[in-house]
Amino acid sequence: MSTEFDKPSLLQRIVPMFLGFDWVLLLLIALLSGLGLLAMYSAGYDHGTRFIDHGRNMLLAAAILFVVAQVPPQKIMFAAVPLYGLGIALLIAVLVFGITKKGAQRWVNVGVVIQPSELLKIAMPLMLAWWFQRREGATRVSDFVVAFGLLALPTALILKQPDLGTALLVLASGLAVIFFAGLSWKLVLPPVLLAAVGIVLLIWNGDTLCMDGISWYFLHDYQRTRVCTLLDPMRDPLGKGFHIIQGMIAIGSGGIWGKGFMAGTQTHLEFIPERTTDFIFAAFSEEFGLVGNLVLITGFVLLVWRALAIALQATTLFGRLMAAAVAVIFFTYAFVNMGMVSGILPVVGLPLPFLSYGGTAMVTLGLALGILMSIARAQHLARRTAQRSV
Repeated sequence: MSTEFDKPSLLQRIVPMFLGFDWVLLLLIALLSGLGLLAMYSAGYDHGTRFIDHGRNMLLAAAILFVVAQVPPQKIMFAAVPLYGLGIALLIAVLVFGITKKGAQRWVNVGVVIQPSELLKIAMPLMLAWWFQRREGATRVSDFVVAFGLLALPTALILKQPDLGTALLVLASGLAVIFFAGLSWKLVLPPVLLAAVGIVLLIWNGDTLCMDGISWYFLHDYQRTRVCTLLDPMRDPLGKGFHIIQGMIAIGSGGIWGKGFMAGTQTHLEFIPERTTDFIFAAFSEEFGLVGNLVLITGFVLLVWRALAIALQATTLFGRLMAAAVAVIFFTYAFVNMGMVSGILPVVGLPLPFLSYGGTAMVTLGLALGILMSIARAQHLARRTAQRSV
C-alpha cells in the first residue's frame, strides 16, 4: 500500500517552524536592520567590503535567531550552566595567555581568535535566570548573595582585561535578572543614590580631579582620561577629545532633516573616527537628522517595550527573567552608545545594535533575540494548546 498521503510535504514541515513567531518583534527587528544597512552603506562605502560583511553578519544573526527560536525555553535553560562555566574558563585563559591588542588583553586563540567576554553577555543572565528558576517560591537572602557572587566573578575578570564597556553590559544584564527575581527596593535605592551623589561630586570637582598628577586608584589611566575628556573635551581637542567633539559636531550639523543620504560631510571627509563601529550614530545623525534619530530611538524603545511585554506574559520564571534581561541588554547598548557619541557619557566602546559593524556582537544579538523569540513562541503555543483543550 502506498504511503504517499502519510508523508507530510515540505511545506507542511516548514510551516510549523514559523508558528508562534512574534510578528511585532520581527517587524521591529526588520526596521532596525534596514536602518542599520542604510547607515553602513553610507558610512562604510569606502571601507572595502564592510557593507557586504555587515549584511552577511545580519543574515547569520537571523539564522541563529530562527534556529534558537525553535528550541523550547526549558531546553535553553539546560545550557545555562555549561555556557557560564565555559565562559569563565575562557576568561581565565585570557588572563593567563590571552592576546593583547591596543593595550587590552581580551582575546584568546582556540583555533580561531575569539573574545570570550561576548559569550558572558548571554551566559550571565542565562545562569542567573536558571538559578532563580530552581528556587522559585522559596527564594532566600542567601540565594541573592550567591547570585551576586556569580555576577561578580565574570565582571571582575572582564574589568581586569580591561574592558569597561562589556563589563558594564554584563553587570547590567545580571542586575536586571536579580532585580526582577525579587530584590527589595530597600537594597536597590542606597547604591543608586550613592552613585548619583558620586556623579554630582565628580562634575562639581571635575577640574580639580582632572589635574595632572592626581591619580584615581579605582580606575585605569585611560578610563580616568575618558571621564576627564567627557567633562571637558577641549582639554585635548586634537587628541583624546577629538572623538567626542567630532561626534557632537556631526549630530548638530544634521539639524532637523539631516544633510541627506550619502551627503554627510563630517562622515565622508573622515572627520568622524570609528564611523562604521562605535561612532556610527554620529554618521547616521548627520545624514538623517533629528527626524531619523527619532525613528531610530522609537525603534529601540518599541523593541525594549516588546521584550518587557513578552516577559510579563511568560509562562515560567526563567522566561520572565530572561526576556527582561534581553530588554535591559538592548536598552543598555542603545543608551550608552548614543550617550557617549552625544557627549553625555564617557566613551566605553559599546556598539550600537544593528548599526555598528562587528560580527561577534551581531551574533550575540541574534542569540539574544532568538531566546526572546523562543519565549514568545512558548507563550503562543501554550495558549493554542489551552484553547484546543477547551
